[in-house]
Amino acid sequence: MFDPTLPNLSLRYKLPLQASALVLVTALLLTSAILVREYQQSRQDLFNSAESTAKLLATTLVQPLIHDDLWRVYALLHAPFDPVDPWPLGADSLLVLDSDQRVYVASEPRRFPIGMALAEVDGPFASLPGHMDGILEAGFQALTPADSEYFLFVVPIHFDGVALGSLAMAYPRALVLPRFQSIVTRALFATGLVLVLMLPLTWWLGRRVAQPLVHLSGCMNQIGDQLPSEDACTLPDSRDEIGQLGQSFRQLLSQLRDKAALEQGMLASERLAAVGRITAGIAHEINNPLGGMLNAISTHRRHGDADPLTARTLSLLDRGLKQVRDTVGALLVEARVTQHALSPQDLQDMQTLVSPDAQKRSVQVEWHSEIRSDLDLPSSPVRQILLNLVLNAIQAGDAGSTVRCTVHLSGRFLHIGVTNHGRPIVREQMQHLFEPFVSGSGQGSGLGLWVTYQLVSQLQGRIEVTSGDDGETRFDVYLPLSPEENL
Repeated sequence: MFDPTLPNLSLRYKLPLQASALVLVTALLLTSAILVREYQQSRQDLFNSAESTAKLLATTLVQPLIHDDLWRVYALLHAPFDPVDPWPLGADSLLVLDSDQRVYVASEPRRFPIGMALAEVDGPFASLPGHMDGILEAGFQALTPADSEYFLFVVPIHFDGVALGSLAMAYPRALVLPRFQSIVTRALFATGLVLVLMLPLTWWLGRRVAQPLVHLSGCMNQIGDQLPSEDACTLPDSRDEIGQLGQSFRQLLSQLRDKAALEQGMLASERLAAVGRITAGIAHEINNPLGGMLNAISTHRRHGDADPLTARTLSLLDRGLKQVRDTVGALLVEARVTQHALSPQDLQDMQTLVSPDAQKRSVQVEWHSEIRSDLDLPSSPVRQILLNLVLNAIQAGDAGSTVRCTVHLSGRFLHIGVTNHGRPIVREQMQHLFEPFVSGSGQGSGLGLWVTYQLVSQLQGRIEVTSGDDGETRFDVYLPLSPEENL
């Protein structure tokens, strides 16, 4: 079930989301830092402009103050606010204080009349009284009271070291906002454009990075009763951590397949050995009364009457009991290592023996034998193995098909390969193929492969079977030329 919580979210979503969140946070932090810097720069530009203006205006007011020319001072203060030709000053109000910190002239004389004490001043200059100490010594001073909507700038007016008074200017804080809002608009537009371009790219890159891990997780989830095929798990072959993880997983799958094949082989061998012991015991128990019955029939034929009905009955019993004897004899097959060594002629004889069956089934048999000298193997069991495999291939092959038989040396082993084309052996049959009375082709008694397996085991060899959907079935037998060879 899909779990939307982040710790349980699939990597195909978690990595892109985390990368996108990182990009988003980074963009917001950078934009915020730029906006803060731009705000501080706009504010500093205002302060620099106010300082230059205040010092220039203070210098201009020196002569009128010396001559106590009040109207001239008022004209200078009022000039920036002239509706016909205003100065680009930006100040909201100007105030000139005398040396006793009383209003000498103001740009708003009705609001700040001449002679008003500084303590009585309100509005933009309400916070000014508490900051006037030290103005004459400090020179220009910028005041930014937190509880006021104005920036205050104060500069002393003096001549030859004599304090004539001071000039106070009130600038509304909102002067910084128009430029700052313009910067905010441009910054948000640029940030939005970057996010529109980066977020899809980040999502794609995150999915691309997570895809091998998601695929690996899916392959690991398939490990259970059956292992995933090599084609189902295509992992990246690189030298980074993901590539190393994929290589380790492939090695794990290879080891698990080897382990499963070994376990299957051990189970099959144990099962066949158990079945062999049971069938051998049953065969021995059957052989004793069977021999007695055949002897009784033989005795009756020699010493009994010659009644035709009795003769036919005894003949029928004799044939039936001999068929039973042959079947039981197949279950008691033993390799007699004292027989003569396998020769090329023994292999050539097989072609003659299987020809009638091949002609009857309209199957062509191709022989490829590379044996040119005698081999240190007992001829009878090897001949029986080859004969059983070829006859089974002929029975299972389609009419008009070809059975191929190859015999050659592979190192210190004799390799026998028999291939036919017909109905493939299904998996359920493959698991019990070498048990008695189980036929891969659906024809015959099913004892041929059982006998073949018993003979191969007695010769310390191994037998392998492959059957594909294309209808090709192949049996491979490996017989060691020396018993100590490791299979």
